[in-house]
Amino acid sequence: MTEEEINELLREAKDDHHLRRLGFLKNLYQGDSIPEAADREGRSAATGGRWADAWNEDGLEGLMPSFGGGRPPKLDEDEQDELVEMLRDGQPWKSQEIQHLLQEEFGVSYSPNYLGTFLRELGLSYAKPRPKRPHRPENPDEILEERVDDALDEDDQPHNKREREDEEGWIVEDNICTDGGTVVGFFDASKPQPYDNSRRVWYVDDPHIERELVKTHDSAVGFYALNGESLVTFTENEEKEQICGVLEKIREQNPLAGILLAWTSTVHIDVNTRASARISSGST
Repeated sequence: MTEEEINELLREAKDDHHLRRLGFLKNLYQGDSIPEAADREGRSAATGGRWADAWNEDGLEGLMPSFGGGRPPKLDEDEQDELVEMLRDGQPWKSQEIQHLLQEEFGVSYSPNYLGTFLRELGLSYAKPRPKRPHRPENPDEILEERVDDALDEDDQPHNKREREDEEGWIVEDNICTDGGTVVGFFDASKPQPYDNSRRVWYVDDPHIERELVKTHDSAVGFYALNGESLVTFTENEEKEQICGVLEKIREQNPLAGILLAWTSTVHIDVNTRASARISSGST
């Protein structure tokens, strides 16, 4: 279909429903993205996505509204867009919560069997939430790469040498003599989460949920080694003495190599603690 044919259909359109859809299509022809094309017609990006799918699958016939002489939808386009924005603001949602919202805000209800079909047509997804810590940086991969490079360049001394506090030279520690290699691994300490995320819920956008991990009595402390021996243990707390004990266990399990730890910013490992186990480190 040419743009001139779309213009002709726009001149012949009899109602706003057809005008909006044809206007959306013309906007796409003129180079708009789907969200931009929908916004020009006063519609959400989710509605634009539905219109684009209908056009791609069935052409003009699929894009144009057709009630076929039957019962019109319970919510018109404006109400559907309003519902999507409500769901976006309050996501995630359980099916029962959406039913309650529909009844309270719009005075309508859907059968449980049809509700899922209706929500998917609106662009929602039904998935298990993936927890995300609220203070997680936006670019963790870049931060990790930079700090690993810094840690590897920290010094060029053999791993079995420790600098004297009196600056008179180096102490050779034969009990941690290495073969010149480096064990790289990830270190973290957290309170185990006493619940799972097995229940699926409705999302308009990405199915993540931000929440702090629920605290339990003991901390789980772990070292996941990419090329060495890993370790998982439990400590009463995350204070220096406890963390130092875990680092010593990591050293015991990896006695013949230098160790490079990558740890989260929520774990504080001071210089003295790291030095006690002769471990280089960098946070992410």
